[in-house]
Formats: sequence, structure tokens, C-alpha cells
Amino acid sequence: MSVPHEAKPRTTAVVLAGGTGQRVGLSIPKQLLKIAGKAVIEHTLTIFENAEDIDDVIVLMAPGFVPDVEKIVAKAGLTKVIKIIEGGNTRNETTERAIAALGEGLAEGEDRNVLFHDAVRPLLSQRVIKDCVDALGRYQAVDVAIPSADTIIVTRTHGEDGEFITEVPDRSRLRRGQTPQAFKLSTIRKAYEVAAGDPNFQATDDCSVVLRYLPDVPIYVVAGDEYNMKVTQPVDVFITDKLFQLASTAAPRQADEAAYRDLLSGKTLVVFGGSYGIGADIATLAEQYGASVYALGRSTTGTHVENPEHIDEALSKAYAETGRIDYVINTAGVLRIGKLAETDTATIQEALNVNYLAPVQIARASYKYLAETQGQLLLYTSSSYTRGRAEYSLYSSTKAAMVNLTQALADEWAGEGVRVNCVNPERTATPMRTKAFGQEPEGSLLSSEAVARTSLDVLLSAMTGHVIDVRQQDPTRDVTEASGFEQALASVLDRQEDV
Repeated sequence: MSVPHEAKPRTTAVVLAGGTGQRVGLSIPKQLLKIAGKAVIEHTLTIFENAEDIDDVIVLMAPGFVPDVEKIVAKAGLTKVIKIIEGGNTRNETTERAIAALGEGLAEGEDRNVLFHDAVRPLLSQRVIKDCVDALGRYQAVDVAIPSADTIIVTRTHGEDGEFITEVPDRSRLRRGQTPQAFKLSTIRKAYEVAAGDPNFQATDDCSVVLRYLPDVPIYVVAGDEYNMKVTQPVDVFITDKLFQLASTAAPRQADEAAYRDLLSGKTLVVFGGSYGIGADIATLAEQYGASVYALGRSTTGTHVENPEHIDEALSKAYAETGRIDYVINTAGVLRIGKLAETDTATIQEALNVNYLAPVQIARASYKYLAETQGQLLLYTSSSYTRGRAEYSLYSSTKAAMVNLTQALADEWAGEGVRVNCVNPERTATPMRTKAFGQEPEGSLLSSEAVARTSLDVLLSAMTGHVIDVRQQDPTRDVTEASGFEQALASVLDRQEDV
């Protein structure tokens, strides 16, 4: 006789957003501060929106700011957010309100999983979420922590003389707590019920409540991440913003060839820099899937991207002939290597015109067409954008500008549904690179076809404001898209060697 399969309990993420912005010098709650073009809380909520293990989300917001979060949720289309309520005056009170909200509508004896997460930890990984939910299949309480890289000291104050060390705990046993903290709802509810009988009850996190008031309940520890940082101090704002700038996101691949045809058939693509290399490969692929493609280039159509009139003419022609423009792609660029002090004015002007001003003009001219179709502008950067290198000052600086332009326009155009993204290929076999460096060892470069395929995946996705890395891992696998903040931290040094 088979045993009936036990239904998986519902899992709710509770985003705790009751903090203020006092420590970062703000007059608004820090969770409403914008980082990488979006409010911190939007980044956090989007993580749970995309988490397969999360069924719904409840937000506990600082009093007076619930309407702000309601607007963010509506604008971003965050369908998993089912409740936005005011938090309490303390962390304990906020959790108690969340527990009450979670219990509404539950049948007698019904339980659920709950993950409490700080709204101001917007770099949470899907791996940690999954590990927490999986652990709740075996334990009633789960914490997330990382080893302490610093020596921790215990001090005591002696009057006006200041602080003195009284103990140095063994660092090997010390951990730095993070969130989420995960529980069976019945467990955390019982812990708070017992704690209510303690007149001195006060806690800054929920695992400590279980530890103190339900001492027989083991609290399992899930490995956290260094980058799952909390935006608390002014320096955290800078670091988090930089991590978002450096982080790359994987473009979701389509299920099969038929999916590409279904999504591209009847669409119009305008590709600047489409004479050869990545641009030409994008054009070829898109045409194969039924799109109307206008591949423009200096050597084929006489289109000079540094000439605003040429840009306007190309877009006007595509729109007149097809009645729409869904995607505008710019792969045009020049690579000029040399010491800046020895570079003539004409070369400097060319680099600025083609690598910076042209994308700006293309973006400006494309906006009205893309707003009509809620389409996408796709730009390209270089792996050297994270750090300028000697003799690449013009190229690296203009490619860094593409990342900032992408993130700024994604925010600026979000209200009209226009998406803007930036592809960051590793060293790629293109005619431009061959002209600059000559023939290089076979297999040492990424193929332009691989970059083109990833570019199509980006165009067909709902993502906006992202930098998408395309990297070659080994000769047997042509390309792997970087995923998450692990890549941001792990690949910065690698990028510095790429051009």
C-alpha cells in the first residue's frame, strides 16, 4: 500500500521594512532609497517574486509609508505581494503583527513555512532561499549565518577611561547572523506566546526568541553569503550600488526553436553596427525566426552612427515600412589603443562620437518608437568597463558610460514600459578585434554567434537595467551567462584582464 504524498506547506516571505533612514542620513526610510535605479525594497521584493520556493509575500512597512510600497508593487507588477501592512514600533511588535496576518484564513491545524527577511538586504540569493525552505522540511527553525572574518572582542567601559577588552572569544565558533530567518508558523507563534509572559522580553531577531523561550527546538544554520549585506551605514549604500553595477544577470533561454519564432515573428529589429560581427549575427538569427530586420552599417548601408540624421532616417524607414519598431540594438564601436597624451584630437573625437555620443543619439531617437511597442534598447559594453587600463582610456571609459546609461535609462523609461539592457561580452572574435590584435589562438575567444544568441535571449526577456555577462568557460562549452552576485565578486579580477 502506497503512502499518500504529503502536500508541501505554503511558504510565505515576510519582508520586514520597518526601519528608518536615520543612520544613513535620510529623511525617508532607507528601504525606499534608490540603488541601481530602483528602491531597495523593490530589489528585495523582486528576489522573492522570482523565487520558485516562495508562494506569497507580506510586507511590514514603516508607519506612514504603506502607500509608497503599494505604488512600487503596482508599478513593478509584483503579483506575489498579497498584503502590505504597517509595522510596529519595535522589531518584536512588527513580527507579532506579521504572525497575526499569517494566521488569517488558516484552517485549524494548518501550518505554513515563513521566512522573515530584512527589506534592506537586497542582495539575497535564490540559493539561500531554497536552502532555508528545504531545511524547514526537517527542522522547525532555521537561521542564516556566515563565519566571522574579524576577531570579535568583548569590552567593558571603565568610567571616563573608555573601553577595555575583557574577553576574546574563539573566532572559529563565531558566526555573523543574516536573514532570512525561517520557521514553521506554529513554532514562531508559540515562541512569541511564551515570550509574552516575560515582562522583560526584548529581542532584535526572531531566532533568539525561539532559542530563549523554546530551548528544546533546535535551530539549524544555513550558510549565508558575504554579499547578503544589510544597508545600514552610508558606506553600505555605496557598496551595494557598486555591487549592483558590477553584477551580471543570466538571460533566460527560450525552450526551443519554435519559441524564438513565436516571439520574434512579426517584430521589427533595427541593428546599428549590423554590417559584420555580433550585429550581423543578431540580424541573421532574428530574420531566421521571422522578424523584419534592418541591419545598418557604414560598409553596407552607408549608415554612420555618429551622424544623428542617419540614425533618424534609418528608424523612420523601418517604421514606415513595418509600422512598428520593437527592438533597437547598437553594436557599433571603435577600438583605439594608445597613450592618451600621444593621441591626436581626431582619434579622440572619433572614439567619443562612435562609442558614446552615437548610443546617446540612438537612444534619444528610438524612444518614441519603443514607447509605442513597449520594446527594448540593447547596448553593449566591454569587460574592461570595471577598471580602466593603460592605453585603453578612451575605450574603457566610454564602455563604462554604457553601463551607467543603461541603468539610468531603464529607470527613466520604466513608466512607459521601455526596457534597456547592456550585454558585456568576454573577448570575442570580431573583425574589430582582429584589426586591433591580429589573429589570436583558436579557441581563446568567444564566438560572435554565441553573443548574438544571448542577445536575442535578453531582447525576449522582461529584464531591464541589467548588465549581462557572456563568458567562455571552456572549449567544450561555448558560453555561460554569469548568474548573480557570486559572478560580480568572483569575476572582477578576470574582467580586468579582458578587453
